[in-house]
Amino acid sequence: MVTHYETILVFGGTGQQGGAVAHALRAKGWPVRALVRDINSDKAKALAAAGVQLFAGNLADTRAIEAAMAGAYGVFSVQPSSGQGPAHGVTDQDEILYGKTIADIAAAQDVRHFVYSSSNAAGPAKTGMGHFDTKREIEAHIRSLDIPSTIIRPSAFMEILMLPGMGLDRGTFSFFMQPDRPMQFIAVEDIGRITAGIFADPAALIGKTMEIAGDTVTGNQLADKFSHAAGRSISYHRFPESLLAENAFLGGLARLVDDGRLAGHADINKLHKQFPGLLSMDQWLAGAGKPLLLAAIQSQAAGVALR
Repeated sequence: MVTHYETILVFGGTGQQGGAVAHALRAKGWPVRALVRDINSDKAKALAAAGVQLFAGNLADTRAIEAAMAGAYGVFSVQPSSGQGPAHGVTDQDEILYGKTIADIAAAQDVRHFVYSSSNAAGPAKTGMGHFDTKREIEAHIRSLDIPSTIIRPSAFMEILMLPGMGLDRGTFSFFMQPDRPMQFIAVEDIGRITAGIFADPAALIGKTMEIAGDTVTGNQLADKFSHAAGRSISYHRFPESLLAENAFLGGLARLVDDGRLAGHADINKLHKQFPGLLSMDQWLAGAGKPLLLAAIQSQAAGVALR
């Protein structure tokens, strides 16, 4: 185990995963840097207040990346996903370029531990969905480099269940799995907890590719858990087949849940022993997830794309 903490550069520090990683590392005593587009944004200022050293730049600016990474012991690499859509301005080609460029710079600068956050759908075979196959290509590139690396493949985020348009405002909940089929989920904060644990134990985890999740639940179990947390009855239904047939993106996600790739295969019992404190769905709903659940129930979801 590492006992002398050296600097880690975190990408995506103002986003969900990078923010969780930066805060988890700082809580353990690691010096942390973050590359941010706007050092004067509220999220960037919050990072600085937590003791994170900020570097201004973006993922297309190789000089800024090189400057931020100079002398760093480790790197946490995550890119904006092309699956977020055109509004975020990231294409499949952009995501691949950013992921490969960060890894190349890390190899050139002799970074001693490189952690890349991928997806549990990024396996040996292509999925046919760009934002998963981008990550598969980035993974392969990282493995081709002479750099000590660990690849994590998170399951679906618990937070995604609280997006508007899932029906919670109408006392029901719709998602991709069949009511009695299990799917794995992880709280975003646990991606930070696991990543901090990976950097602390390089001897055991360098060279590993790990699916990570905190809990496995069926659709019907989600309804029961949401009902208990909200204090009102909530039922579960898979997205209508008509919607999945007419919307290629949603239909593709449902296909990957059905064939198991997005449903997840993480060894959750092992992960809970290896990284103590990982949250179950019930624990998340009793804590950080509860206000998100109540807000989703109270929201007006008209016009949301997933509806």
